[in-house]
Amino acid sequence: MECPHLQDNACITTPNIKSENLPSRFLCGVCKTEQSPWICVKCGRIHCGRYVNGHAKLHHEESTNHAVCMDCDNLAVFCYKCDEFVINDTTLGHIEKLRKQLQSISSAQAQMRQKTRRRCSTDSQENETSIKKIKKDDRLSKPRSSGLRNLGNTCFMNAVLQSLSNIQQFCGYIKQLPSLEEKVTKVKKVQTRKSKSLEEDFLLVEELRKTLCALWQGSKGAISPESLFAVIWKVVPRFRGYQQQDAHEFMRYLLDRLHTELLTLLPYPNSDSPFIGPKGKSTIVTAIFDLSLDIPQQFCTRGVKAKDGEQPRCTLSDCLQSFTDLEELEESELYMCSNCKMKQRSTKKFWIRRLPNVLCLHIKRFRWQSFFRVKLETFVEFPLEGLNMHKYILDNLHETRGSGGGSNEYDLAAVVVHHGSGAGSGHYTSYARHEGQWFHFNDSTVTPCEQETVAKCKAYILFYIRRQFKVPDYLSIRNGK
Repeated sequence: MECPHLQDNACITTPNIKSENLPSRFLCGVCKTEQSPWICVKCGRIHCGRYVNGHAKLHHEESTNHAVCMDCDNLAVFCYKCDEFVINDTTLGHIEKLRKQLQSISSAQAQMRQKTRRRCSTDSQENETSIKKIKKDDRLSKPRSSGLRNLGNTCFMNAVLQSLSNIQQFCGYIKQLPSLEEKVTKVKKVQTRKSKSLEEDFLLVEELRKTLCALWQGSKGAISPESLFAVIWKVVPRFRGYQQQDAHEFMRYLLDRLHTELLTLLPYPNSDSPFIGPKGKSTIVTAIFDLSLDIPQQFCTRGVKAKDGEQPRCTLSDCLQSFTDLEELEESELYMCSNCKMKQRSTKKFWIRRLPNVLCLHIKRFRWQSFFRVKLETFVEFPLEGLNMHKYILDNLHETRGSGGGSNEYDLAAVVVHHGSGAGSGHYTSYARHEGQWFHFNDSTVTPCEQETVAKCKAYILFYIRRQFKVPDYLSIRNGK
């Protein structure tokens, strides 16, 4: 966004760091952490971001005209007064000049760290053994997955991608796909001559495959998903630019595009995967079922924090029950009866016919109020293990009989969280479980966390994995099982 506070807040063009005192990494001036360093463009002081210890935000609150800061890692600019990322510059170009200085400093820091590693490599055998042991112990507390750099308000993409990358069945399948670049030519041959859209020249699934492979190499602390995002911006034009977008909306468009491409590109039969069905019908994407849940009205706080004891706590079961409850339609939605030819009062009810292997539950936190969207801050309690979906499925239809062959219980795999007050602002992060350990993915930063921390978050999108995958019948027959 165009920030109106930038002219009064941006003063420096060079960080207040002497060359002889150049640190190997940027550190918070208060807690000395190197995670998420932000530099104030008014005074040049460096503090940690709000999702670490929040000293950059505290610096803004305690000072006058110190509202704008720049991320020392990805060079994005953020205004605390606007609560938005900034895309404009001052008339004298303070932001661009500061970016160039930080880029130069970052290059020098990288060279310093490389020299330090070289010196360590020439130490005695005893020191080398000690260093290897430390690194080995350190790896035990870190995932093999890298972070994703924020390219300018792209946290909504990063949070969704990190969640999907930690759903092992989905990620593993995409990573094992062969290179599909040569398939573009074949796709063009089946297109109609009237199709002139440039988006057909790009394969989202191929760039996603490359990105997931790079994420799980574990050779870098964070990778830059520029190529993937460039393709996303081309095939889904609505996500072009650097405005904040809705993570759930992005996920729906992403999965829909993947499904369309895979239907066109993949042969059948291709594997014994429980995700892939007969050609033209299903792909791995159809194994992910997305359900949008309202927060029941009695639990809506409308952004005001309720005092303890004033109202019962909302649970995920309350949201699921509300989704499947019988609902009487409004006067404006009367049903025209084919017998009496008059409008009659009517009701509606939703059921779930079949349970998927990956259950995606979207909690609808944004609602329209007058002419703008407001966020519901209601805390929804959700289980980390053992979500039982049996009572929400319709089990008396022919299509659903015997669907209990797979387990009705699900375990949480990942959570997307929206931090902030508005739909077009704030920040997205995600939590995901890898080999029994929970991790917090905040753009470039990946840190281990306790499951209690995950349980306390205000979830926006929840990804649950079925305990026992149900292999489709056609695969069982084909394989003689």
